[in-house]
Amino acid sequence: MHLGNVFTAVLSWLAAKSTGGRWVLRIEDLDPQRSRLEHARQIEDDLRWLGLEWDEGGLDGAGTSGPYLQSLRGDIYEAFLDKLRQTGYTYPCFCTRADIMATQAPHQSDGRVVYAGTCRPSSFPSGCVPQRPHATRIYVPDEEIVYSDVVFGPQSVNLAWECGDFILRRADGAWAYQLAVVVDDALMGVRQVVRGADLLLSAAQQIYLYRMLGLEPPSFAHLPLVCNAEERRLSKRDAALGMAELRAANSPEELLGRIAAMAGLIPEARAISLGELLSEFSWSKIHRLPTLKA
Repeated sequence: MHLGNVFTAVLSWLAAKSTGGRWVLRIEDLDPQRSRLEHARQIEDDLRWLGLEWDEGGLDGAGTSGPYLQSLRGDIYEAFLDKLRQTGYTYPCFCTRADIMATQAPHQSDGRVVYAGTCRPSSFPSGCVPQRPHATRIYVPDEEIVYSDVVFGPQSVNLAWECGDFILRRADGAWAYQLAVVVDDALMGVRQVVRGADLLLSAAQQIYLYRMLGLEPPSFAHLPLVCNAEERRLSKRDAALGMAELRAANSPEELLGRIAAMAGLIPEARAISLGELLSEFSWSKIHRLPTLKA
């Protein structure tokens, strides 16, 4: 983890505990090329160092909604994908990433593109399920998804314009984040999701899936992204802001104080315990900015 990851973890823990809720640690290891068990162990060690104990989940799988590793939940996702197929609004897609990128220029500065509907059937409901490898997409209507974010307030997103029909399962069999987290949050009883503002669009996609599955969506609280001195979002390149370096230079209380000041919970950075910080927590204090400088 880096400072941005820890920033989100601390605020999500505070949000859960301030309302007497449970804090769930789910290991989102959908990408086999990037996911390693040792990374999950390190995340758990870093969280415990900060004092952020989870109420269920993690590698030991404590709780009644497991398994808590997404890589072990494929059968569950398959069952929910079947439910979506039964609506007639999913369809096979044979486009490669190169095909999609060639259809138009990036839609936003992060490189996201709007799927042009190249493989979309001429009419719905669709019942076509070919035997050769394919991704599975879901049709999105040309209408607004409206919701209110805890931090950023009212949101209105037209998925047809912002992303187009999106993927539920890749051609290589990997499950898409959008489907996996909707299923997991619903089955694990998650009532509030706290994460970075880069996922504001994802909230609209997920709300759409909740509706298609007849499920009640949680509330969403998106946080400002923590950026480096060049105002770019943090990544592994920002080694000085990785947890190994942060732990070497700070006590847990000092790092908590730095995060609290960045968020707006306290006026300036000072060493603070989790218990003290919990008494300071209020969503009304959180900075409503797209980015924060580390």
